[in-house]
Amino acid sequence: MAAYLPRTLESVLRKTAREFPAVVLTGPRQSGKTTLLHHVFGRRVHYVSLEPPDVRAAAVADPRGFLDAWGQPVILDEIQYAPDLLPYIKERIDARRALKGQYLLSGSQNILLMQQVSETLAGRAAVLHLLPLSRRELAGEPKVAPPWERKALDGAPPKGGRRDFWAAMLRGEFPEPAAEPRRDIALWYGSYIQTYLERDVRTLRQVGDLTQFQMFLRALAARTAQLINFTDMGRDLGLATNTVKAWISVLEATYQIVMLRPYHANVGKRLVKTPKVYFTDTGMLCYLAGIRDAAHAAAGPMAGAIAESAVVSEALKSFLHRGLEPRLYFWRTATGDEVDLVIETPTGLLPLEVKATATPMPIMARGIMRFRETIRGTRRDGFVVHTGDVRMPLGGGVIALPFGDF
Repeated sequence: MAAYLPRTLESVLRKTAREFPAVVLTGPRQSGKTTLLHHVFGRRVHYVSLEPPDVRAAAVADPRGFLDAWGQPVILDEIQYAPDLLPYIKERIDARRALKGQYLLSGSQNILLMQQVSETLAGRAAVLHLLPLSRRELAGEPKVAPPWERKALDGAPPKGGRRDFWAAMLRGEFPEPAAEPRRDIALWYGSYIQTYLERDVRTLRQVGDLTQFQMFLRALAARTAQLINFTDMGRDLGLATNTVKAWISVLEATYQIVMLRPYHANVGKRLVKTPKVYFTDTGMLCYLAGIRDAAHAAAGPMAGAIAESAVVSEALKSFLHRGLEPRLYFWRTATGDEVDLVIETPTGLLPLEVKATATPMPIMARGIMRFRETIRGTRRDGFVVHTGDVRMPLGGGVIALPFGDF
């Protein structure tokens, strides 16, 4: 068993439990939710998993008696298996509203769970999200701020370069395969997908044929970092457009993918323009795309998509793992100008380009410069994130940044 890796969300979780009667921790399967709850709260709280059928049956048969038996505070893991407990949890919270940290709930199905939580525990529960490990967590630096919040990038650039980068992309960021070098990656991801299909997807009414859904997953992986045309994808797979949209929503809600909308000064237009899709875990992306070795990842046609996915996922985690709302976009014009990632920060819009190269050059910052000229409220810095180990200025405040710095 791999040693526990400290998570950025630890301090946020402690703080939230001191301020709310209930905390809901969501995220994909195997992202470390249960381990994090055990680490933060330890033996001071009871723990019960609602996944075993007999435990679930006891909770459904006598919810008040079940909650009485476990007392407070208590961790109720996989709460989505017993959603009928939520009204009774609300009842107990309302009886002792001033008592904080009574119920610590975790779950991996966001669609139904969050609907039930918002309807039943509104104003009583805080919701936090835990994705697989971030780069900083894997490096043992969970408290280091993201580069756009640091005044200076101190120390020497990270060593390792392209070989280490692509090997890490293949292994992904889920705690087990990422932290245990001897694990068979393909075997782990194959098992993960089967478990995900049988336990999460099967229970969601938008999905009927699991085999067809698995084919859909592979087709989506091949379209990573591309504009998604739901109609074209449906036609290629023999699916209705509404089915493609529904299945995309399933993957979003279970944290397997993130949809990036184009940045537009008019907020309403951002919501209707064609989005791009990214997998939140690069190991999952590589597995679904049939990429089994680092050389294939680095030299193959999906190298750029994998690198972009890594940067988008890292940016997403830098917000969610601090309890913040991520506002991430891409930018593209009809004339061909584009920026891979736009991050909305308190000090303005930050443009980033991602390049699957170890040799950054000033011309790679061209899209960032065009973005600054076109969009108001842009910061005077920017990053070209690359797969090598060189940190250098590219002119105009733009810095070439190794992924290990990001």
